[in-house]
Amino acid sequence: MKRSKEYNLNNAEMGMGTFNRGFEGDNNGVSEVQPRSPNGAITGQKVEGIPEERQQWDRPIEFLLSCIAMSVGLGNVWRFPYTAYANGGGAFLIPYLIVLFLIGKPLYFLEMSIGQFSSKGQVKVWKMSPIFKGVGYGSAFGTACVLSYYCSLMAITVYYFIQSINTKLPWAVCNPEWESHNVTCLDDNTAISPENRSIPELYFKIDVLREKDSIEDGLGMPDWRLSLCLFFSWAVILVSLIKGVKSAGKVAYFTALFPYVVLIILLIRGVTLDGAWDGISYFISPQWEKILEAKVWQAAISQCFFSLSVGFGPIIGFSSFNVFSHNVYKDAMIISLTDTFTSLLAGFTIFAILGNLAHTLGVDVKDVVGSGPALAFASYPLAISKFEFLPQLFAVLFFLMLFTLGVGSATSLAGGLITIIHDQFPKCSKKIITTAVCFIGFLLGLVYVTPGGQWMLELVDYFGASFVIYVMATIEVIGIIWIYGLNNVCRDIEFMLEKDVKKVGVYWKFCWGIFIPIVLIAVLIQSLIGIKDGVTYKGQPFPTGLLVFGWALAIFAILLIPICSVHAILTRKKDTFMQKLKQSFEPTDDWGPVDPALRKKWDDISEQTSGPHFFVSWIQSFKRLLRKNNCS
Repeated sequence: MKRSKEYNLNNAEMGMGTFNRGFEGDNNGVSEVQPRSPNGAITGQKVEGIPEERQQWDRPIEFLLSCIAMSVGLGNVWRFPYTAYANGGGAFLIPYLIVLFLIGKPLYFLEMSIGQFSSKGQVKVWKMSPIFKGVGYGSAFGTACVLSYYCSLMAITVYYFIQSINTKLPWAVCNPEWESHNVTCLDDNTAISPENRSIPELYFKIDVLREKDSIEDGLGMPDWRLSLCLFFSWAVILVSLIKGVKSAGKVAYFTALFPYVVLIILLIRGVTLDGAWDGISYFISPQWEKILEAKVWQAAISQCFFSLSVGFGPIIGFSSFNVFSHNVYKDAMIISLTDTFTSLLAGFTIFAILGNLAHTLGVDVKDVVGSGPALAFASYPLAISKFEFLPQLFAVLFFLMLFTLGVGSATSLAGGLITIIHDQFPKCSKKIITTAVCFIGFLLGLVYVTPGGQWMLELVDYFGASFVIYVMATIEVIGIIWIYGLNNVCRDIEFMLEKDVKKVGVYWKFCWGIFIPIVLIAVLIQSLIGIKDGVTYKGQPFPTGLLVFGWALAIFAILLIPICSVHAILTRKKDTFMQKLKQSFEPTDDWGPVDPALRKKWDDISEQTSGPHFFVSWIQSFKRLLRKNNCS
């Protein structure tokens, strides 16, 4: 189909292109052109002009290392080992690798591709189908929730790192002051407590968190020590991001590589200890009967999903700073495999040392295994405290590694939020935006370093992060693949990576078009069903007020989708509601490569290859049905 008004390449190159920021409501002093749908038809909606030159990575390796640092985080060290152990041991690797192959890797490649193709962040990327822009804001909200508590965990690692320098590790000695908590110290190494907790567990709960057994009377005031550690954590993030990807790329050399050095050192030390192989055997021994349990497969999806950080948005944001033809296909393969390798390496390392702890205490391995933060701040510190040779050195290395992993992931999450804000307000200094995001993040994080902070962490993670990200990721895939169109996605990838990907294969089309949407919808339904069981903290129900707050977080995030959809529909430049609705599903004219020469070439290809829009086809079929039945 020929367009009635040609794209003026010369004007665009001279900065005179007549575009604007379409559905985002930005004017920026530019005028209006006739936009088009994927098949070249004029739609009449406003669009934006050639944007300012976008910052790019100095070297491709910096992008790769930043993505590795983002995907490889605290969860690989304390979440994967326990998840694998609790869901079939070695047998868990089968569903995990299948999920990685059919969901994790394809989603990672998809998000990388659309970010790089459009040179836009997770909100602006929805110029491909404006009615879905609420997904970008919703996932950003979920990312903000995760980031708010993630940095509080980093603060705890900073505190433990400082305490590791002591001549005697404080979590290895019973503190007589714990008597006020019904703890009796028989000697330095033995404590009697109501719940038979170990000394490191008591230290973590009483001395570090100063945790309350109930928050009916409020969360309490922030602990000044953890507050300073939290401030330090955010300061490191600020320094890492202050110059955008220029500084973040340099930091990634350390945050992506140093953890492997420490893990290998700890693994070598671990396997030389008595009982280490018993621990490793406990980790990998398969329980084949568990493969048939649905919860094991759901755990595999959850682990793969949140480990790779798909659905959160930073992958799209990071990729948007690449050169247009960068081989993200190769990067997606490397990162997905590296993430899995890291999880396995961490599992072997953790269980080797826990095996030694079980051997030293004369108990079974299962009796010393904790989950989540308890594994990092209780079980593992206890194991390190039993080392005969320089336990302080290994404690310093371990907590420095944890902090480094945290910095890599946190800078990525914060960077994604900064990209969204800067894309929306390009005239605002990125340094000011970065400083504001970090300062607000610090203030929000203070709630997690109160005596009731772990209650809040559990609540925000449940309502504001996990559930929200599942919803957003599901709708994201539907919007990209079923609405914008699988064929259009494949066409764009083939155009962008013509030197590396001649043709998008059946494997990718099957995963994107059928398998991933169906599985994510099923998982989302299962999550909705699971909500009826409620959320608790260590088996205790939350106060009604906090539950209301949690539901408010989830509802606010979900409502962003219909609110933004209504805005997208009402701001279309059409006369009737149905025309506005149809247009809101179609790409704006500035969707596509930002480089004028590439844009002209892509325009020519898209006019020849684009078929009817998914939603347009549905509307046309519906109208034909109405006419056939004399209803219109």
